Amino acid sequence: MSLYGQYDPQNIFALILRGEAPCYKIYEDADVLAFLDIFPQSRGHVLVIPKAAQARNILDVDPAVLGKMMSAAQRLTRILVDELQPDGVQIAQFNGAPAGQTVFHIHVHIIPRWNGEAPEAHGRGKADPQELEALQARLVERIDSQAE
Repeated sequence: MSLYGQYDPQNIFALILRGEAPCYKIYEDADVLAFLDIFPQSRGHVLVIPKAAQARNILDVDPAVLGKMMSAAQRLTRILVDELQPDGVQIAQFNGAPAGQTVFHIHVHIIPRWNGEAPEAHGRGKADPQELEALQARLVERIDSQAE
């Protein structure tokens, strides 16, 4: 797909937002939803998406929505770093298929990185559901404790 086109309301993130597809949700507020990627590049790979915007990419999204996404990404990155203790964190946002975008609903990737561990190719291997559930529980507990 190119940078331009119609928003597809049947994309997987739209289905997740409508409750028609499951996800390993770690955070939600009025504006954004964040969940673990089931095809992670590393342990703790999180996706942050806007809830109301039907934007395919950064060219389509309202700047206020983008700001809320990035604010949530920053907060969640701090929580991931506290919980997982990575050596680094990659924040990524792709626009158009040639740039690596595979789901055409704007989203931000938070990808923890560790020295000596090569990142997995995105979409290549599905994460173990039990590992995702365990990490989800730990992250939700940490997020909830910081909200109080």
